[in-house]
Amino acid sequence: MRVAVIGATGTIGTAVTAALRDRGYDVVPVSRTSSSPVDIARPEGLFATAGPLDAVLCCAASGALVPIDSGTDEEFFTGLETKLLGQVRLLRRAVEHLPDGGSVTLTSGTFEEPTPGSSFGALTNSGLEAFVAAAAAELPRGLRVNVVSPGWVRDATTVVPHYLRALEDVTLTGQTLR
Repeated sequence: MRVAVIGATGTIGTAVTAALRDRGYDVVPVSRTSSSPVDIARPEGLFATAGPLDAVLCCAASGALVPIDSGTDEEFFTGLETKLLGQVRLLRRAVEHLPDGGSVTLTSGTFEEPTPGSSFGALTNSGLEAFVAAAAAELPRGLRVNVVSPGWVRDATTVVPHYLRALEDVTLTGQTLR
């Protein structure tokens, strides 16, 4: 199985890429600095440069913690444009390019409790999780989509099993894995 990992050079992406290779997957590591760069804000180029893929795992989602009373609109909208809408665009392009039964795994996030600057991140994460739950019912040809919500990651190996489950469990779609 040929799998693209977007954000392959980040903390989570590095661990996911290594685990997939250990399991025998043909991994296409992708990042903003890879030989065929892809930015999650504009993921359209992935399918033009990566060649045929069976699945895509996006580990490249992040957003700034910006207090609601001091952040600029641009700071807030960057999270929407990249983490939320970028991953929505990724799923929409994947529908056009993945084979029957293909899989897309996205990344949201979790705040254990509200913290200063987390309100917009909470909006973005909740929106992405709701989108995945609804989009799963609309996907054609047995395609699947799930989202991993890792929370704060100190040891990326603790979240790798969630990405593997989202990829390998063919009965799983529309779910948020925490």
